[in-house]
Amino acid sequence: MRDSPQVIVGVDIGGTTTQVVLCTAELDVLDRTEVPTPASEGGAAMLAAALSALRLLLDRTPARLLGVGVGAAGLVDARAGRILVASDSFRDWAGFEVTAAVEQALGVPAFLDNDVNAFLRGEVAKGAVAGAENVLGMTLGTGVGGALWLNGALYEGPRGAAGEIGHVPGFGELPCTCGGRGHLETLASGRSIAARYGERTGRGRTAREVAEAAHLGDPDALAVYEAAGRGIARALLITAGMLDVTTCVIGGGVSRSWALIESAVRGTLALEPPVSGHPVRVLPTRLGGDAVAVGAAARARTELLIHTGGPQQTPR
Repeated sequence: MRDSPQVIVGVDIGGTTTQVVLCTAELDVLDRTEVPTPASEGGAAMLAAALSALRLLLDRTPARLLGVGVGAAGLVDARAGRILVASDSFRDWAGFEVTAAVEQALGVPAFLDNDVNAFLRGEVAKGAVAGAENVLGMTLGTGVGGALWLNGALYEGPRGAAGEIGHVPGFGELPCTCGGRGHLETLASGRSIAARYGERTGRGRTAREVAEAAHLGDPDALAVYEAAGRGIARALLITAGMLDVTTCVIGGGVSRSWALIESAVRGTLALEPPVSGHPVRVLPTRLGGDAVAVGAAARARTELLIHTGGPQQTPR
């Protein structure tokens, strides 16, 4: 194995599926696989599924594993490598010692990140905003997540909540899943798009079905997506005004309907440019479904460079 290529693995543990990518030391994806996440079976089962998928990739591409990065939904303690808070769709996940379990199973260093932070790391490393110094990352999925990249590094804030643009108030009075009111998430998440369409029509539809209706010209569906786009633009203007950050990369399931959102985003930005006068640049994800896993691998690569002197060193 000493003559085999060196690789880093990135893992994205989501509520429905777990994505695993096998990357070179330069973060080029060699292979990938996706398996169902057994979220209802508990943390040990979830990790076992991820490790099984990882071993499948290594069997297909014999290589020397240097380290593993994991991106996971919820509030995480990245330094301790454990899950702090998880939604009720995950059984026995809060408190789970992720990195310790991975290191014990594989004998290589492992690192944990929140999934939105990992998404932004991936897009800065190999995606739509590669090499950028200052970026807001936004994920539009079941909820709305955010992360900040400032002066060339992830900025988490003193309590780990920096960049949470989905839960900034000022977007109406609708109740949010977090318990607050008027947050961006009430307009721009997949769950909210479905809810807002239901309020207008009395019809129960998923966000994907609302998008399909909008593409067919349904005025209520178009109005819901337009409201989401205007809300996103206002959030970008808040970020530009407070932090002078004028680049944003957007991912998540709702971003697949970017064509329905883009005109409202750009129209609102054109009407209310930032006070700096610098235009806001908004880009959809380039890595798509790989973004979180590649970002998790990027975190692992950074840590390996810091602690071992680089991927060329033999891992512990």
